[in-house]
Amino acid sequence: MGGTVAEIELSPAEFVLEETIDDIEGLECEGERIVANADGEVMPFLWVDAPDLEGIEAAFESDETVDNVQLLADVDGERLYQMDWVRRVDALVQMLVEEEGTVLSAAGDADGWQFRLLFPDRDSLSRTNDYCRSNGIRFTLHSVYSLEEGRQGRFGLTDDQQDTLEMAFERGYYQIPREADMMALAEEIDISHQALSERLRRAHRSLVQNTVVIGQDGDPGE
Repeated sequence: MGGTVAEIELSPAEFVLEETIDDIEGLECEGERIVANADGEVMPFLWVDAPDLEGIEAAFESDETVDNVQLLADVDGERLYQMDWVRRVDALVQMLVEEEGTVLSAAGDADGWQFRLLFPDRDSLSRTNDYCRSNGIRFTLHSVYSLEEGRQGRFGLTDDQQDTLEMAFERGYYQIPREADMMALAEEIDISHQALSERLRRAHRSLVQNTVVIGQDGDPGE
């Protein structure tokens, strides 16, 4: 079955959590699931991570773009929250619902929010784009491709995660015994050992979520 995938980016100022991202240095958000309730309000489940998450609840409280924030889990320093997005993103979500679009992945940090959206065809994407423009929702469209093209990022990986996994594989990181350690990989791409560890962990989680465990968590079938 066909489909069209669009990779878009919105600035925090155009979307949500701008104040929180400004207040919490190094904050990274990753969408676990994004749903709309019966009233059309957007209720995302977000994993958040930062060098220091102290004060994030206070930041959420003062951030006018979110409401009803609830902590659901705290795992190895990362926290899973459920919240309501209360700004104009509801217009975008309603258009996605009308066009039978799906949010494949969502991630946000100080540089912006990155989304991968799946539409039934290019016409539905075009109508959504026109709707956003007419309603003052500005975003950058980075790429559009069909599912049949076999885009590498279709498993929920960001470009950095994809490149890092490829490099780790090529350097023998996944060989037994390993032919390269994490410190060497981190030096090669000029990031810290901790940052590389977190990037690989997120990439592995995305791969598992989009391949191994498809059909679980309430989804019918396997």
